[in-house]
Amino acid sequence: MADRREERQRAALICNPIKVREAASLRSLLQRVSRDNGWAPPLLLETTAADPGQGATRDALDKGVDVVLVAGGDGTVRAVSEAMRRSGVPLAIIPRGTGNLFARNLGIPLSGADIMVRAALTGDVRPVDIGVATLTRREGASEQHAFVVLAGMGLDAAMIANTSPERKRQIGWVAYVDGAARSLPRAKPFRLAYQFAGRSLHSVKVQAILFANCGALPAGIELVPDARIDDGVLDVALIQAAGPLGWLGVWRKVWWDNSVLRRSRVGRRVVERTRNQSIRYVTGQRIEAASNEPLPVELDGDEFGNVARIRCEIDEGGLLVAVPRGHVLPKRPLAHTPTAARS
Repeated sequence: MADRREERQRAALICNPIKVREAASLRSLLQRVSRDNGWAPPLLLETTAADPGQGATRDALDKGVDVVLVAGGDGTVRAVSEAMRRSGVPLAIIPRGTGNLFARNLGIPLSGADIMVRAALTGDVRPVDIGVATLTRREGASEQHAFVVLAGMGLDAAMIANTSPERKRQIGWVAYVDGAARSLPRAKPFRLAYQFAGRSLHSVKVQAILFANCGALPAGIELVPDARIDDGVLDVALIQAAGPLGWLGVWRKVWWDNSVLRRSRVGRRVVERTRNQSIRYVTGQRIEAASNEPLPVELDGDEFGNVARIRCEIDEGGLLVAVPRGHVLPKRPLAHTPTAARS
């Protein structure tokens, strides 16, 4: 007869030791909750400089765990999610980063680990989408990575590269404002060709292109207002600021139009009648974009160097997430019908 202890469910906790100062208490909490619910002692793993999370996650999955908890920032969550894609094992997120963007878009608690630890073992499981980016370098070499929030090519990647990790630790996500200030003076538009699968080829001049699985940022800012984490659609934002004053239009679009006016029916009507073309939105499931000159790329805030071409697609329902019992994923009103943008 098989040992019944081997049949008990088991959780794995993957911590980023740089982001998680209370790692010892978090481990003790998971051990206690596991014991109280009749689960086996959890598997406890840490990320390292050489392994940001994929290796530890694969190790946990190979050992047959029933749920994986990740405690860290957006980069750690991205790395763990990449390894968990299509695994059939749910992921529970304990936010401990600067922006915690995936957690914000899931609508789960951003502080206090107790709720999410218990949700991992006794909560509900929801399927959500995950993005997949194929990056092609100038010399032709390609690599594939996942992202859970957004990928970016151009200015936003340069902004992240110019953001000091030390300032992020000191003042949080506001540090990206400093990165933006450093990047804007050198920002130049570039010609980009893009094509959704089965559609016509388009050429546009932009400062950046964003590929969003979801679009909520800190402070209630909606970068991509119609992006939903479980709609099977990739939302693409083309940032087209016309000169220095054009950035005021970008800020107005993101902060006022998207984050304030769209919250009401009347406001959405105002937005529909406003001719602010600083950001244009297009949607689909798979898109390929290329530039004559290699450009910086970022995935969920992680730098991936310069690429000549990027292909992004949505893996609908490709990731399972654990949420508190009865939790409903946030839904955003569809305020417009995106169409293919033209130059």
